[in-house]
Amino acid sequence: MVDRIRDQISEGLKEAMKKQDRVRMTTLRLINAAIKDRDIEARTKGKDGVSNDEIMSILTKMIRQREESSKIYEENARLDLAEQERKEIEVIRSFLPRQMDEDELKSACHDVVGDVGAQGLRDMGKCMGTLKERYSGRMDFARASSVVKDILSS
Repeated sequence: MVDRIRDQISEGLKEAMKKQDRVRMTTLRLINAAIKDRDIEARTKGKDGVSNDEIMSILTKMIRQREESSKIYEENARLDLAEQERKEIEVIRSFLPRQMDEDELKSACHDVVGDVGAQGLRDMGKCMGTLKERYSGRMDFARASSVVKDILSS
């Protein structure tokens, strides 16, 4: 699966180069650079490279960074730069599985809290770890964290 995502990114880059799609080309090069950085870091720790889950984590982090940048650009009336960030988000999202909607996220959080047998906020880490195992790449864990916190504190 790891090679498949890497292959999809490489194929996407080749296609973007043929079509002269500058935004897609630049974004895919940034993705490759981020993955290579993590590969190098993993090799220094004795691992072969990053796993599929780590690649999805990298992509999710890149999306979050661009969303924050886009918001800042909009607040400062730099709509051209905000639009650029949104275009990059679209490219990155095309390599991630479909994200859960709000109802699916809440349902998954309720299921995990029940499965783990969580009693209070001290079990938050167990719940989040289980969510990350089950739904890596499909869930916004910042949103999930607040949902789990709400469930555990009620």
